[in-house]
Amino acid sequence: MSVRGKSGAGVRRVLCFLAKAAAEPATAGNGKMTLESAGGGAISIGTAVLDHVLREGLARAADGMLIITDAGRAFLRRLDGGADAFAAQHRLETLAAPVVRHGTARVRRNEAESPLGLLRRRRDSSGAPLISEAAFKAGEQLRNDYTLGNFMPPLGANWSAVGSGASRRSGNGVLEITDAALAARQRVERALDAVGPELSGVLVDVCCFLKGLESVERERQWPVRSAKLILKTALAALDRHYCPPSPARRNPRIIHWGAGDYRPTLAR
Repeated sequence: MSVRGKSGAGVRRVLCFLAKAAAEPATAGNGKMTLESAGGGAISIGTAVLDHVLREGLARAADGMLIITDAGRAFLRRLDGGADAFAAQHRLETLAAPVVRHGTARVRRNEAESPLGLLRRRRDSSGAPLISEAAFKAGEQLRNDYTLGNFMPPLGANWSAVGSGASRRSGNGVLEITDAALAARQRVERALDAVGPELSGVLVDVCCFLKGLESVERERQWPVRSAKLILKTALAALDRHYCPPSPARRNPRIIHWGAGDYRPTLAR
């Protein structure tokens, strides 16, 4: 799909307008159409541009309203992607505020690359997300620690050590690990130990290696659609490790045994 010049600017304008809310079209004359919506007000656009958007499937008409499609949102991301346009088309960037040493930091996160992000956006038959927000945060915390701990193996040769007299343990070894990475590794080990060996594998596959559920089922030879249930169970156990429930106010420990006619002695 090639959109250039004034027509490209018009397509982008329409898609940006429809991305805010559905719009009602109305004929304005002189080859123009007016789009009105509760979320964006009103704009005037050429009829040819609007026909192009509908013909290419970037928007659709439903009950007298124009609604942007998933293809339209992806095309809009590609238009705004610049030099990395095609990669931007498949991203779903959001602003996150992870807790760091000196408070919080606002960073961009691509939720489209995480299977947990896809599961959180999908809905079941009752309209509820497939995984809860607490389960998503627990999985993302494990992923952050796994990445910070430098568990991922290097994808290429370490040429910096060639001819430099460096130790064999340098590069990705223990000698060069930072305090932050070491602490992250310890958090990962504690979390996986708390979950147990039966559930830790699926957490590493999905949260850390970003494998899809179908790939996990195929590699582990599990029944179809079983990985989702096992993953939800593992995430619940992981969330209990990160956010343990508060202890009960009443102590169930037995303080004193007494017969039926026992009466305590009150000190005066």
